[in-house]
Parts: sequence; C-alpha cells; structure tokens
Amino acid sequence: MAVSMDALNHDMTLSTPPEAHLAMPEQDLSAQPNAKKTTNPFLCFIARILTFGGTIALSVYAGYQMYHIISIAEVTRLQWAFLTLFIITFTWIALTACSAITGLLLPANRLKSKPSDIINTRTALVMPVYNEDPAATCAALFAMADSLAKRNHAEHFEIFILSDSTDPKVWIRETAAVDLLQQQLSGTMPVWYRRRYVNTDKKSGNVADFVKRWGNRYDHMVVLDADSLIAADTLITLVREMQADNDCGLIQTLPVLYAGKSWFARMQQFAGMTYGPVIGNAVSAWQGNDGNYWGHNAIIRIPAFAASAGLPHLPGTRPFGGNIQSHDFVEAALMRRVGWAVRMLPGLPGSWEESPPTVLDAAVRDRRWAQGNIQHLAVLPTKGLRWPNRLHMLIGVMSYMASPIWLAMMFVGLLISSQIASQQFDYFSDGVQLFPNWPVFDSQRMIALFIVTMGVLLLPKIIGLLRGFFLKPIRQSQNPVQLVISFLVELMLSVLVAPIFMLLHCSHIWQIFRGKDSGWSEQQRNNQSVPWKTLLRFHWLHTLAGIALFALLYWLQSVLLYWLMPVYLGLMISLPLSKFLSSNWASTFFCRMGVLRTCEEACPIEEITTRNKAEAEIRLSIDTLTFDQLLATPERLLAHQRMTVIKPILRRGYPDMTLAAASMKIEQANTLDEAYSWMTKTELQAALSDNALLSQLSNLYHKGVRRTPVVTLGTCELMD
Repeated sequence: MAVSMDALNHDMTLSTPPEAHLAMPEQDLSAQPNAKKTTNPFLCFIARILTFGGTIALSVYAGYQMYHIISIAEVTRLQWAFLTLFIITFTWIALTACSAITGLLLPANRLKSKPSDIINTRTALVMPVYNEDPAATCAALFAMADSLAKRNHAEHFEIFILSDSTDPKVWIRETAAVDLLQQQLSGTMPVWYRRRYVNTDKKSGNVADFVKRWGNRYDHMVVLDADSLIAADTLITLVREMQADNDCGLIQTLPVLYAGKSWFARMQQFAGMTYGPVIGNAVSAWQGNDGNYWGHNAIIRIPAFAASAGLPHLPGTRPFGGNIQSHDFVEAALMRRVGWAVRMLPGLPGSWEESPPTVLDAAVRDRRWAQGNIQHLAVLPTKGLRWPNRLHMLIGVMSYMASPIWLAMMFVGLLISSQIASQQFDYFSDGVQLFPNWPVFDSQRMIALFIVTMGVLLLPKIIGLLRGFFLKPIRQSQNPVQLVISFLVELMLSVLVAPIFMLLHCSHIWQIFRGKDSGWSEQQRNNQSVPWKTLLRFHWLHTLAGIALFALLYWLQSVLLYWLMPVYLGLMISLPLSKFLSSNWASTFFCRMGVLRTCEEACPIEEITTRNKAEAEIRLSIDTLTFDQLLATPERLLAHQRMTVIKPILRRGYPDMTLAAASMKIEQANTLDEAYSWMTKTELQAALSDNALLSQLSNLYHKGVRRTPVVTLGTCELMD
C-alpha cells in the first residue's frame, strides 16, 4: 500500500483520517473453515518432544513414587484423592521445568528478514485506552514516533489512539494530552484519535471498530497497551518480518517489565528479566507457527485479522456467555485456524510493558484475566482449531485452576494427618487387632520425592540464574554477588506471596462459577501508598486462614507443621507483607545497591529516556486541568470539541436519556455551580460529548466567576 502525502500533512482540524472500510465478519465457531496449509520447522517437533515428553515422563515417575509412598498398607479413598491431586499439580510444575530445559537447549527463533528499507507499507500504532493516565500513554507514543523519525522511518507509521474512557476528569486531560501530542509531532507523524460513544465489547470491540472503519488504510497494526513501549528498531524489524513472510498473520514479541518502583513490581521485573526469556524461548520453539497472542506488543496483518478473527458472542449470560473477554488467545487461534502463521520472536529486544505495582492491583487484574481464561472452556470445541491453540487455552485455564487444586490437595493432606492423629490416639485401646487400619507412608521415599519436587519447581529459576551469569545485559546491571542476592530476595518474596495468590485465585474461581461478572475495571499503573485500612479489608481473611492453619497443624503435632511453614507464614503476615511490597523507598534504596536492578535501569535506553522526559512535560501541562480551565480556554475547548465523536443515530422512541437529562439540567441552571451540582458523572460525560451542550456550559462559565475551586457532582468528586 503506497503512502500518500496526507500521512505527512496531518490536518489538525481532523481527529480521524478518512474512513477506509474493511469487512470483518463474525466467525462461526461451529463450522469448519477452508484453511491453507503451513508447516512447522523440524526444531518445533524436537521442542514438543522435549517439552511434553519430558513432562509426561516426570509426572509418571512422580506419580509412581507417590503411589508407593502411600501403598505400604491399604490405600484409602483419601489417599487416592491425594495421589490424583498430586499428579495434577506435579504435571503443572513439570511442564514449566521441561519448558525451561527446552528453552536452554534449543536456539531462539531466528529472523526471516534481512536489513532493508520498509517500503510501500503503512503501519498503525494502535493504542486502546480506558480511563488511563494520558500523560504516560502520550509520552510513550511520542518516544516511539521520535525514535522512528530519527531513523527516517516515521513516514511509514501513524499513531491511532482508540479511547473508551468514561471518566470525565480523565477524558478532558486525555484530549488535552492528545492535542499536545499532535502539535509536537506535527509534520513528523500523524496522530489520530477516536473516542467511542458506546463501549461495545470492551477492548476487542474497540479494536474491531478501528479495523472495520479504517482497516483498509493500513497494511499492519502494532497493538499496544496503555503501558506499552516498543523501540523504533523493533518496530522496523517487525514490519520487515511481515514483508519477508507472506504467510504470517501475527508476530508476538516478548515484553519485558520495566518502570516499576515498588518491591512487588521490582520482584516481577527481575523474574521477567532472568527467567522469562528461557520460558519464552521454549514456548516459541514448541508452538512454531501455532503461536499465541497476548493482546499487545504484537504486529498484525490487518487483512488477515479482519477476514478470520471477527469474534462472535458466546451463548448464555455472563460470566461465561457474552463477549469474549480474553479475546487475544481466541483471535490468534482463529487466524491460525485458516492457515495464517502466528509466530513469536522472544529474542527480539526492545519491547516493554509495566507490571501492577501492588498485590491489590495484581488481584484486580487477575480477576478479569481469570474470567476470560475460564470462558475459553466454551471456545475449546471450536471446529478447525489446531491442538497447540487449544493447549494455549487449557494452559490459561490451568494457570488459575491450579490454585484450587493446590488448596484441595492441602485440605486432603490435612484430613489424612487428622485421621492418623486420631487413630494413633486409640492405638492401644483396641485389643481386637494388633495393627489399626490407618494410612501409612514410606517416609524415606517421601523425603526423596519432596527433594525431586522442589528441584523441579526451582529448576526454571536456577536455569535463569545461571544464564544471567553469562549474558552481557544482565552482567551490566548486576555483578554475580548482586545477582545471587537478587535471586534469593525474589525467591523468598515469591514463596511468601504464593499462598496469598492461591487464596485470591480460589476466590476468583468461586465468584466466576457463582455467576459473578468481573466488569471492566480501570487498571492502576502508578504506584500509590495503600492505606492500612484498605489492606485490612483485603487481607483479614488471609491472615485468619494462616493462623487457623498453623493452629491446626500445631494441635495435630503433624510433621506438616514444618513442610507447610511457607504457606501459613505467608498468610499470617499477608497484611504487613502487602504493605511492604507496595513501598517504594526501600526498593529504590536496594536497587541502587544492585538488588533487583534491571538492565534498563543500569543502561539507559533512548526510548525510555525520551518517554520519561516527555511524560514530565505533558504532565506539567495537563495534570492540573479542570473543567473551568477547559471552558475558559478557547484553544483547549476547540481541541476537545474536535475530538468529540458523532453520536450514533437512535431509533425513534428510544432517546438518549442520559444526554436528555444533562441537557435539561444545563438549560435550567442559572450558574455553572448549579449545573455541576445537579449532574451525575455519566451526565457530565454526555455533556462533554455534545458540542452544543459544551457551548452552553461555556456560556454559563462566562456569566460569572466561580466561587469554589472544588465541585462535587452527586457522590462523584470531579475537581482537584
């Protein structure tokens, strides 16, 4: 697709380019599609043998050993249940361990393209946002555009911000930040902005609307999250890869976590830097062209996506029915179903994202992810899916179902311990038989199996640590002593946090199967101190569970008191632990000493430096923006009006009651204070979306001087 001059001469009076419609039909999951054949490389076959063959072999060995541990005497039903749950949980950790071995032994996927210019292509940098921090999102986009311009490739890219924001306070700052970004990149790269009036199907619907309305304008889209950042060289390489492989529909990068300041964020960043590439390389090796998509930091061939990835609504009600929440796995599977290759390039650097800063923020995100992954159970019967894509979905389901299975295994183990304790108490009271019929264990074999299990569990981390000693970027961030200390700190914190997330995931699964929908919550990306009162409401049950477990094991005088110490200890201290993990000052201090320091912090990167500087400048301009300032400043008001969307045409007899209520309240108000005090948050958002009502609000502002700097609308405080 040739690049026309309108890509360089961005008309600042328009918020979107001329529409270029592209059909995106809804896919029929019950019909077998016509598919072109694409083969996988031979190394993919070897990787599958190593990963899955090794997993099966380890699981059979562990199951065999556990059976002999419990079969010295007659095996009870409880012991059979324990054996079954043990095999499931061991298989889960064995899969990760064998993946790490595969990632260590096999080379990373190589690039197919050669260094060359990217000609006759146009790629959209697509960033969907939902009540995000506009300074951070626009700063990342500026950094990418600026770096592309320095490499003389900006003309092949365009920025397209897809907003679903519903918070009026966020939205006015969003339009101000976009206007500033457009001015900064004027003559360098077009910056387009579209906010939907109705948030149909959340993020997947947001991207689908873009494809249907403007998809024919672009060859590819690089889908970003609000916290994404991709280096210019990486973006150029992704386009070259698409040009070099006409059968490829999607290429997923391996994002690296960055920019976190809290202990919780830093431990995740260190784990991602040290252990992530090993697993990523293994997943890339065994999936071959049957790859997966994580919803961001990936390039997609738009015609292929439009023709094959239109998502249907699942039958039934939420949380299982309705729109497909974790859409990315399904979109990749549908593209692969018709023959498009879906690849991953774990060795391609320059792809970043942020992690949740606290345990609470991670729990909110996991609740939504858990529902989306469980919902994939309804997608598994889709005709024509390749088995690796079904496996991706099952792995996603298991990543949350592993917690209730782990909890069930612990519960059965406690029942067995209780039974042993009670029968030992009556051991010499019954003269009928010499030996009572209680469960018996082979303790020596149990200890040996425990050592094997711990080895399998820690193997990916150990491989990542050893790998870090020889990789130059990691060596530049930490010397060997610092790396070992970081490894031990991350390991200790992960062990303590694991039982908290076990109970959180169990709660998520319980809510999902009870029919409770997760909704569409905003993501907290900037670390803020969590009040003790909030932590108490969140962790009181975890604390009580830890105390109860400790008391029970102590009362039983069970050897499990020592084996399960990390579990009950992590739960008992969950409240102070969560507070500690959300803190910045201590983690920053230790980071300066080299503990949990990342490569990006040790060696400044162009795009990250540019992003941070741009964010500070944009934040200075928009963070104090209020509704009064918007109405008082003609330039800001015109910029906001330019970015309001044309409202959908409604059927006769079905008016927009929110907009109608806002209109009536503004018409009846004598002052701006009065209008604000009457309107709800959604009514103000509707008024800000209507240029006529915006003009009326502006007139009210100019009629008099505001008397109070803070205005409360119903129960929603809107001003700083």
